[in-house]
Amino acid sequence: QVQLVESGGGLVQAGGSLRLSCAASGLTFRVYAMGWFRQAPGNEREFVAAISWSGARTDYADSVKGRFTISRDNAKNTVYLQMNSLKPEDTAVYYCAAGISSGVYYSSLRDFGSWGQGTQVTVSS
Repeated sequence: QVQLVESGGGLVQAGGSLRLSCAASGLTFRVYAMGWFRQAPGNEREFVAAISWSGARTDYADSVKGRFTISRDNAKNTVYLQMNSLKPEDTAVYYCAAGISSGVYYSSLRDFGSWGQGTQVTVSS
């Protein structure tokens, strides 16, 4: 079965950086769009960033554009989220997810079917 394991979360001061990783197994990683989402306490899970299977296409939520960068290494079955200039409002559990079908680009939460367990990111002011 598909397994996605996030890592790299932690506590950081505002203005700092973190790099999240998501290691995938149980799927042909190189043909699936991947995404990052986040959920803060009391809030719904929201889209952060998505990347196509080749890495040629990326999309970002307006709230993270210019600060976050999604990338992937298909040889390592891993997707990354580089987060710079972090703000307290970025505090959330961050999840990676795989698109529900291979060969299709997705950027909507409803189109992602396999999820990791999440990694906590806390940004102090």
